[in-house]
Amino acid sequence: ELVSTFAQMEGLNPEHIYCTAGSTPPLCLSVLAFTSPQKSYVTADPCFETGMNMSAVAGARVVKVPLTKAYAHDVKAMLAAGSDAGVFYICNPNNPTGTLTSHSDIEYLVENKPKDSIVLIDEAYIHLTETPSALDLVKAGKDVIVLRTFSKVYGMAGLRCGFVIARPDLLEKVTARGGQNF
Repeated sequence: ELVSTFAQMEGLNPEHIYCTAGSTPPLCLSVLAFTSPQKSYVTADPCFETGMNMSAVAGARVVKVPLTKAYAHDVKAMLAAGSDAGVFYICNPNNPTGTLTSHSDIEYLVENKPKDSIVLIDEAYIHLTETPSALDLVKAGKDVIVLRTFSKVYGMAGLRCGFVIARPDLLEKVTARGGQNF
């Protein structure tokens, strides 16, 4: 019921949504699914550390790219540093800075990334901003995974609820890592 309500609200196909215990488990599983010793994890610096920590489990190289002077993700520098990327991680708004990366920069990253990589967009705090979501990129069938959690915006007293949103083939790769319950 929760998935179909969210799908209807966002104009998404319910097959593009998987309900999770917050956004951290699918973040970890996405890193495990798409990085390896041959496929690096490219992120901003500073940025939320969990993906970097999971990259060590996957044996992936972590590429930290400094934020721009406006504290946004420097997507052009990320692309230049990540020719072997499995995952380009965008936390929007960024954690810990709270700053935003423009939708046009995210689109640029998606359109110019290596063919076999994905863009993982963590929107854990997006409800606290007026910035546009990247869900339109999922709707367009791009190599994008969007993470959402409702624990932040609704202060759900320890209850963890979130979604991983992507094309079904990408969802399958993520969920295969976590079994039925994550």
